[in-house]
Amino acid sequence: MDYRIVLLIATSVIALFPAASGAQEGDATAGAVVFKKCAVCHVVESDTNKVGPSLNKLFGRKAGTHPDFAYSAAMKAAGEGGLVWDETVLRDYLHNPKAKVKGTKMAFVGLKDDQEITDLIAYLKQYSQ
Repeated sequence: MDYRIVLLIATSVIALFPAASGAQEGDATAGAVVFKKCAVCHVVESDTNKVGPSLNKLFGRKAGTHPDFAYSAAMKAAGEGGLVWDETVLRDYLHNPKAKVKGTKMAFVGLKDDQEITDLIAYLKQYSQ
């Protein structure tokens, strides 16, 4: 095989990877718009509870453990059972909160758009560092 063809194919494949990985990262600015759906009950900029617990420093937190928030027994049990908020767990929860944690008090039905969830996660991650 001609080395120029191999080089052209390799260059084309490498050029595809940044585009594919960028789609997975999410857009924090778009996530801020999505968060408006959450802001009725949650705060992310500070460690203040509202109707829902603060989402500040959410990633790595065991479910049902934010101080001074009255969690449902189901959410406390989920945390005691090892549920820790990471991207995968949060993605599942945001798709359908009541399916992920049966008995949760959260009334939100979930987000169905995967890109909205990806963007929201990117936004929330800014406040978890």
